Amino acid sequence: MPTEATDRVRFFLDIDLHEAELCSLASGIAAVYTARCPDKDTPNEDAAVLITCGLTSSVLVVADGFGGQPAGEQAARLALEALADAVDRAVITGASLRAGILDGFEKANEAVTGLGVGAATTLAALEIDDGRARPYHVGDSTVLIVGQRGKLKLQTVSHSPIGYVVEAGWLPEDEALHHEDLHIVSNMVGSPQMRIEIGPNLRLRPRDTVLLASDGLFDNLPSQEVADLVRKGPLTEVAALLAAECDRRMRVPDAGQPSKPDDLTFILFRPQA
Repeated sequence: MPTEATDRVRFFLDIDLHEAELCSLASGIAAVYTARCPDKDTPNEDAAVLITCGLTSSVLVVADGFGGQPAGEQAARLALEALADAVDRAVITGASLRAGILDGFEKANEAVTGLGVGAATTLAALEIDDGRARPYHVGDSTVLIVGQRGKLKLQTVSHSPIGYVVEAGWLPEDEALHHEDLHIVSNMVGSPQMRIEIGPNLRLRPRDTVLLASDGLFDNLPSQEVADLVRKGPLTEVAALLAAECDRRMRVPDAGQPSKPDDLTFILFRPQA
């Protein structure tokens, strides 16, 4: 299915992109990439959406429908549609983006739970407003903000047993990427116990790079390696490097390196100079 777009909203649903699509937003430039797991013949259960909200504001979102459970693709689609609708409604009525995003997460949870088949998805969103950025997330899709020199200015914590152990400093990330429980997620859209984590409101610097990605990226590349790859260079080239390196590790694992074939979706964003 091709990307779907309106004047303010652009969806990336159930597609395989051979290269990232570059999109101009009021707040900056985004590159979006999404593709199925190598050699997979079922639908891509990852999805993304870009929402333009005003002259200096946007919302970026990635969803990763749970593989191995019913209707993963449908769960991701419903979640993104519900969130986009809530944000669009907030823009029209003059409500805050924060209120629209939080309402969107709640509506997404209602829609996915309402399928009644045990479907679930992650959801990671970034609010960009007048040069500031704030992440919201449920699950193990990740948001990074990286400085030009590769400094990790922000990294969300995966809602998973392994994510919490790494954050506590009890397990190094390179070991965590090989852990047998890496796939377990403890918080999801599609659960009565869903909780929304809201991150700090940070000022974006002119040369910062923002990344939202499904676990298809971060289960194959350590976060600092990702930061080093995305910190500089044209976004289309950065996106191509990320996609190629991730695909290579999924297909041909090297000794000592993680290798977890999976659907892959990411959004790269840089603010306007």
